[in-house]
Amino acid sequence: MDLMSKLIKDIDNYYSEKITNFGATPKGVDWNDFSTQNIRFKQLLKVTKKNTPFLINDLGCGYGSIIDYLSENNFPDFEYTGYDFSEKMINAAKEKYSKNTNCKFYKINSENELKHANYTIGSGIFNVKMQYKENEWLSYILKTIEAMDKYSFKGFSFNILTKYSDKEYMRDDLYYADPLFFFDYCKRNYSRNVAVLHDYELYEFTILVKK
Repeated sequence: MDLMSKLIKDIDNYYSEKITNFGATPKGVDWNDFSTQNIRFKQLLKVTKKNTPFLINDLGCGYGSIIDYLSENNFPDFEYTGYDFSEKMINAAKEKYSKNTNCKFYKINSENELKHANYTIGSGIFNVKMQYKENEWLSYILKTIEAMDKYSFKGFSFNILTKYSDKEYMRDDLYYADPLFFFDYCKRNYSRNVAVLHDYELYEFTILVKK
C-alpha cells in the first residue's frame, strides 16, 4: 500500500471511530461545539458570492452540518455535495438529511473523485496528521488543494491550525501550518485573488481562493 492510500485509510479509521462514539454532533467530527463549528463555516463561506445560487462541494463533509448553517443564514438556493473517506460519516449524513433533495453524499477513496461545482470547501480536514511526518502530511494537503482547484469553477476555501498557536497547547498529532506559506502557494499556483483570514477567535486560519 502506498503512502497516500495508507494515509486515507487511517483518516477513515480515525473519523469513523469519532462518529461511532459521539454520533452526528460536533464531537463526532472532532470539533468542540456548535459555536466554534459555525465560526469556521462563516469564514469558509466568504469564498461564495452573496445572493447568488451556487453548487458547492464539501470535502471531508462529516455528517453534513454545514447544510444547517447554509439554511439558517439565508444563503440563496444551493446544491450541496458532500464527500468523505468514512462510510460511517456518509451514512450519518444521508440519514440526517434524507429529506433534503438538494443534498447528495458520496463515500470516496481519493480526492480526485469529486464532481465539478462552483466552490469546494474543506473544514478541518488538514488538522489531524496522526503519526505522519510533517512532510508526508504536507504532501497530502497539497495534493488535496490541487484537486479542490481542479473541480471548482469559481473558487475554494480551507482552514488549518496555525503555527502561531500557544506552544503549551500544541499537540504532536496535529498539524500547525504557516499561513504565509499557504497564501504564497495559492497565489502562485491558483489565483491572483487569495485571502488569509486570521482575525477570528480560533487557533487557525482560513484561505480563500477566488477565481
